Amino acid sequence: VEKIWGDDLRAEGVVVEPLHGADDLAGAVDRFQPGSGRRLGVLLDHLVEGSKETRIAAAVAHAEVLICGHPYVDIWQAIKPTAIGITAWPEVPRGTPWKAGVIERLGSNLDTGPFWGRVLASVSSYRDLETPLVNAVERLIDFVTTVEEG
Repeated sequence: VEKIWGDDLRAEGVVVEPLHGADDLAGAVDRFQPGSGRRLGVLLDHLVEGSKETRIAAAVAHAEVLICGHPYVDIWQAIKPTAIGITAWPEVPRGTPWKAGVIERLGSNLDTGPFWGRVLASVSSYRDLETPLVNAVERLIDFVTTVEEG
């Protein structure tokens, strides 16, 4: 998000902070204290019907909060494989940590952090991202930057 939209977000005064998991989303929303002129947009991975993330998001109901997501298990998967020089993201068995499983199946000897650095370095524009992620981020930006007239 920072690499593609960072300049635009800063120009609009939008701050992006990591959530570090959705399990305490309701608490994070409460701590943010959304209200008039203080909107919150939340981007969630794996926001698909029947997922834990969908149940967590549904429990948050606030007019000044918009939760959007993409269908990918991890944000890495929202990067087009061709951008990093592979034909497809490898299948990772359920129960295996996705990032570790990807790195192993791609035959890399890098740890997660350095591998993410390599993946991120290969992204140069929104064209390197899958459409559901682009759409979700654009929708969130529109939401948090729209001023309600009252």
